[in-house]
Amino acid sequence: MKRISFLQGMLVGFVFIVALLGGVAINSWLLLENLVGESRENSALAVELSAAIQTLNERSVDMERSARQYLVLGDGDLRRRFQSYLEESYEQLGRIEALAAPGLGDVPAQWRSVAGKISRRLARQNEKTEEDILVLLDRLGSLNNQVAQAGQRWMDSENTRLIHELEKHRIQLGSKLALALIGAVSVALVMGWWLLRPVRQLDRAIRRLGARRFEEEINVGGPIDLRRLGRRLDWLRQHLAELESDRQKTLRHVSHELKTPLTALKEGAALLAEEVPGPLSPGQREVVQIMAHNVLGLQERIESLLGLNAAIFDARQLNMVRCEAGQLLTEAVSRHELRAQTRQIHITQQIDPGEVRLDTGKMALILDNLLANAIDFSPQGGEIVLAARRAPDAWHFDCIDAGCGVAPDDSERIFQPFVQGRLPAPVARRGSGVGLSIVRELANAMGGKVDLLASAQGAHFRVEIPDAH
Repeated sequence: MKRISFLQGMLVGFVFIVALLGGVAINSWLLLENLVGESRENSALAVELSAAIQTLNERSVDMERSARQYLVLGDGDLRRRFQSYLEESYEQLGRIEALAAPGLGDVPAQWRSVAGKISRRLARQNEKTEEDILVLLDRLGSLNNQVAQAGQRWMDSENTRLIHELEKHRIQLGSKLALALIGAVSVALVMGWWLLRPVRQLDRAIRRLGARRFEEEINVGGPIDLRRLGRRLDWLRQHLAELESDRQKTLRHVSHELKTPLTALKEGAALLAEEVPGPLSPGQREVVQIMAHNVLGLQERIESLLGLNAAIFDARQLNMVRCEAGQLLTEAVSRHELRAQTRQIHITQQIDPGEVRLDTGKMALILDNLLANAIDFSPQGGEIVLAARRAPDAWHFDCIDAGCGVAPDDSERIFQPFVQGRLPAPVARRGSGVGLSIVRELANAMGGKVDLLASAQGAHFRVEIPDAH
């Protein structure tokens, strides 16, 4: 199956399912036609048998009437009429035997024997045979009743046989239908697994590319067209890895080249500020201060850029382990306890018991950035809630402060590098605007995400880390 395409695989599975269900449908139709034919044939035979039995009864009545009249009148025409009725009765009895012989037993033979005796007794002349003939006629009527009962039993047995046959075929048909459904479901499951497995592989590969994890080769199985798409994705992975490597090299080179003149500018500004070359006028001193401030800001920007680049690189190096979620929060709070006490900020922990699978180093850096921002933007004496809550298939790490929050227009921008919110913090801060970018990169690297949730007051950041039990 590996050499056929996605469409061909779908067609093969569809043909298998149609063949299974169609075979059962055709078999059911044939069985139904057979049963309908047997029922129609039995009905025709029953009608023919009933007609023959009725005719036999009528001819027997005619025979009895002719025999009685002959015994009284002695007219030869009446005896010949009796013989004619007897011949017709023999004919009808033969038809009855042909239709329901197994159920009649020796009744037809007895009927012929009695009818023959009556005929012979009527043929005798000058012999008192009236009483014997009447007894035989009564016996013939009794045999007619037995023939009718035997015919009815035969019809009942045929109906019962047809019902049993119908029940047997119904059970067989139910079994075949169940087997066909099981087969169809099995084929659907196999085809679904064969078709969906490479789709999941493609999904995982695209997620890894989105998280800038280019080290793992992309290998997609299944249909030939999806395998071809997998090879193209692997080519894209290699190309993106080369571009990422070139970007990092360029960034390191540019940063290194900028550091040397910045260092010279910083030292020159410091010498001017200390008036080493000579006294400065008030205007010159102001210019030197502006230059020193901008040089320091540019240096911080370069260092932040290098830090962001290092975080992106480290995000691809995962060390996933299981650890207590509460321990991560407790350690993060202890690292920021002194800074929070300086501003009389209380940090409340809300922790669900349990373990989470993640990279502890990267999660610690995420919590540090969120707590640092929350402390900077919280009012004096405010409260920060740091929570770890278990969800059905993930863990939610929440950091909630009571500060000024984030402007609606900044809800997405603040996750971009070097972008800071428009609302000012209550304390002076020299952040470069890369903290939340680093948080997003690290969360994505672990297969999770970070969101800014709506909050009545302050900012509510949630980091979601998937957790497979």
